[in-house]
Amino acid sequence: MPPELEQTLALMTSHRSVLGYLLITRIIFEGEQGRRYAAVVSRIVEVVQAGLWEVQGEDGDEVRFMRIRTKRHEIMISPDDRYILAVLHDPGS
Repeated sequence: MPPELEQTLALMTSHRSVLGYLLITRIIFEGEQGRRYAAVVSRIVEVVQAGLWEVQGEDGDEVRFMRIRTKRHEIMISPDDRYILAVLHDPGS
């Protein structure tokens, strides 16, 4: 992993409201819940990208960043060709 990415992830996880992050196969989240989040986030990115291609054609736009807010959490997703970075955040803290 590039040092600048490692540094960014360390800085990001130092915030008390960050509950964890997912980076491709590197899951910094405990157990089964981390695996579930990884599977769901991957599907979300695939479905949103497929929707964009359906509307605009495959030469259309690409997903760069998504922010999903629920009652309890916020999930920020940044897909890349090499990985998907997803951060689970507690906006109340």
